[in-house]
Amino acid sequence: MNVDLEPPGCQVEQSNLRAAVIGGGPAGLMAAETLASGGVSVALYERMPRVARKLLLAGRGGLNLTHSEPLPAFLSRYHADGPQFLSAIEAFPPAALRAWCEALGQETFVGSSGRVFPRAMKTSPLLRAWLRRLEGLGVEVRLGHLWRGWDAEGRLMFDTPEGQVAVAASCTVLALGGASWPRLGADGSWTAPLERDGVRIAPLAPSNCGVHVSWSEMFASRFAGTPLKRIAVTIGQKTARGEALITADGLEGGVLYALSAPIRKALAASGSADLLLDLRPDQTLDELTQRLGKLRGKQSLATWLRKSLRLDAAAVGLLQEAAHKAEAPLAGMSAEDLASLIKAVTIPVTGLASIERAISTAGGVRLDELDETFMLRARPGTFMAGEMLDWDAPTGGYLLQGCFATGRAAALGAQAYVVQRQRDALPAGLNAETS
Repeated sequence: MNVDLEPPGCQVEQSNLRAAVIGGGPAGLMAAETLASGGVSVALYERMPRVARKLLLAGRGGLNLTHSEPLPAFLSRYHADGPQFLSAIEAFPPAALRAWCEALGQETFVGSSGRVFPRAMKTSPLLRAWLRRLEGLGVEVRLGHLWRGWDAEGRLMFDTPEGQVAVAASCTVLALGGASWPRLGADGSWTAPLERDGVRIAPLAPSNCGVHVSWSEMFASRFAGTPLKRIAVTIGQKTARGEALITADGLEGGVLYALSAPIRKALAASGSADLLLDLRPDQTLDELTQRLGKLRGKQSLATWLRKSLRLDAAAVGLLQEAAHKAEAPLAGMSAEDLASLIKAVTIPVTGLASIERAISTAGGVRLDELDETFMLRARPGTFMAGEMLDWDAPTGGYLLQGCFATGRAAALGAQAYVVQRQRDALPAGLNAETS
């Protein structure tokens, strides 16, 4: 918030802080650690009563830190239009994140899917060890501080339970998250002060979320809450394999999350997106046609499909739903047509689930608004990290890896900025080592 005068009752924080980190998620905590480890005094500001609330939620079913696949394949999972983003991950790759975790006393392991978890699985042991390290490094954590922007003198403005506070810092790292799960602290309100500075921000949008589908009332009432297992989903040239869950108004699950970006682009382009579901991705069209060509005798169609192809009731229901909408009764289809339908059930998507229910956020500050050190061009001395930035990644460890890596990269940029300012302030002939 840029204001011309100091607001009545505003407290001006008198301190010798060199760095302020705003946001207590993984990107902010990593930025604070990196700065403090480099000898920079740090205060971390968080609007909520405790730090890392979304990280704690993410670890309820097992904290997926990163992924073990080779780095070139790993980097290909990201949608980010800026070289500094991938450079940050190359500088702090999955192996480095695992080593960092284990240095905190939290051993990691690779699951059968290639995902990497702490041996304890939960977030709390890792977070406790991390906060102890930050305390040992002298990082001050200040809770209940809601960032509102800058005043006319460039000081950071916070709303606190005790009133408004102005903070002067030599550098700032902003790591305020996206806009998903706002009840945990990330609501996207940071866009307003940045836009007032002329910073270009790609619209915040849901990512890693479910999709809306207009099911018939009969299908929704019967199958909502039922999984579709071992399927493949295709949109355009992108295909993902996994599981989905039928909901009353659509689908959700990992196989959909992996396709968030192309689904979102298709919806933006035309208002709709057609998914093709392959209910038997491990069998070819010819194999299915041959099996379906056998006589089924007096068996019902559902029983026959279950016995011959091991399609469960939800999969058969999905076939019936698609056939009904196409006005082509399933029972009257030829073996070839039925096999074709099983291999490519068209699911018309009408929209994405709300951003409040999304796992993560796409959009954010465009990467060309930052220099190679993650410093905001419009406001020198301000660096940015995490989901505030315009990048997108699927679940599977890629989200957290991106947050950790950009938090570290932004902090290194901020540290270099502080050092350079110190050098610039020295009398001629002196340097930081001799002063």
